[in-house]
Amino acid sequence: MGEELYSGNRHEIILTNRGMVEITGVNRVESFDSEEFLLKTECGYLGIRGQDLRIRSLDLESGRVSIEGHLMDLGYLDGHGAPASERAKGILGRIFR
Repeated sequence: MGEELYSGNRHEIILTNRGMVEITGVNRVESFDSEEFLLKTECGYLGIRGQDLRIRSLDLESGRVSIEGHLMDLGYLDGHGAPASERAKGILGRIFR
């Protein structure tokens, strides 16, 4: 993995019964609403989709976020072969569609 995608800090996702997800290694919350979250993590941008999503806890100092609701999709949005500028355009396109 390239250095820009993975800094070496620990990143974990713990999913419980599709109703709660706990994520470590979060650098910032880029955007969120009741149907979609976009998080910048140690391993790239992570998109979370669902219904009635809400932040249960947020501690960016320690890099921890907990989200509850009906979780339907979790996925990384980075294109591993694309240059960073192209990945950023793709991510912004997903946010502002």
